[in-house]
Amino acid sequence: MFTIDTLFSMLSLTLIYATPILIASLGGLLSERSGVVNIALEGLMMIGGFAGATATVLLQDVFPVAVTPWVGVFIGMFFGALISVIHAYVSINLKADQVISGTAINLLAGGLTIYFAQIIFNQQRTETFRNGFVKTNIPFLREIPILGPIFFTNIYYTVFIGLALVVAVWYVVYKTPFGMRLRATGENPQAVASMGVSVLKMRYYGVILSGAFAGMAGAIMVLTQDTQYTGVSIHGTGFIALAALIFGKWNPWGVLGASTFFAFSQVFAIYANNFEWAQSFPLEVFKALPYVLTIIALIIFSNKSVGPKAAGEIYDVGKR
Repeated sequence: MFTIDTLFSMLSLTLIYATPILIASLGGLLSERSGVVNIALEGLMMIGGFAGATATVLLQDVFPVAVTPWVGVFIGMFFGALISVIHAYVSINLKADQVISGTAINLLAGGLTIYFAQIIFNQQRTETFRNGFVKTNIPFLREIPILGPIFFTNIYYTVFIGLALVVAVWYVVYKTPFGMRLRATGENPQAVASMGVSVLKMRYYGVILSGAFAGMAGAIMVLTQDTQYTGVSIHGTGFIALAALIFGKWNPWGVLGASTFFAFSQVFAIYANNFEWAQSFPLEVFKALPYVLTIIALIIFSNKSVGPKAAGEIYDVGKR
């Protein structure tokens, strides 16, 4: 039976599901604003999820319960950034096709995480961790009508990190000299170079930041939605983040709206049985909904959205 409490619960869970999509998508924004297409978000999330889960399992008897998952997130960020250096080097220094490089990292991540899981845990997944993130109620704020049950009741603190990163990325990209150079590098790298700014460095910054963001997103996803990392823990969320980036038109606020939209479609599949009209449909229809919507959004908006002009182009010093 559908009630107002059910609606609040759906919206609260939407924020939780939107957080990994949002953070990975913001990482993709930073990379593509620098002129490097990064379709490796899925693989980088897998690396971050595996590193975060492994660190949590190995360190849960060392650090306090409340600290361990944050350490896992930090380590997920580190390894996400580290692997992204491969994409940066191949795309920028070797001038290889950025799509092929990203695809290679996605394939590499699947094998790499299973390989190290076998070495560390003697199985193709991590062991179950005890100290993942725990939902909490925010005192006083949970009493606010409407907003309290959605934002401050039974919620993870990671949701607020995702929302804070939207503001931070918007400020950095649109209000700081670094952000101005980053955007200019993705639009007209030759003009940026003529001003004495290193295009190579700006693109490295963009790609490595995107790796750190995707690694963080993967670790947060595993540590809030699973009890261990497996080969299907990320299950296409990195590709949904790419769709959110296009749907959101490479703008942090647009990305926030698109991520929430895709997350709600995932949550709807969980609550479908609460809707009388939906009970006649097979549950698989609603489970496929996020991926179907992703494809539809890409078809509709891929032609209408205009990304950075130089995104995906190899930097040619002599080009005018």
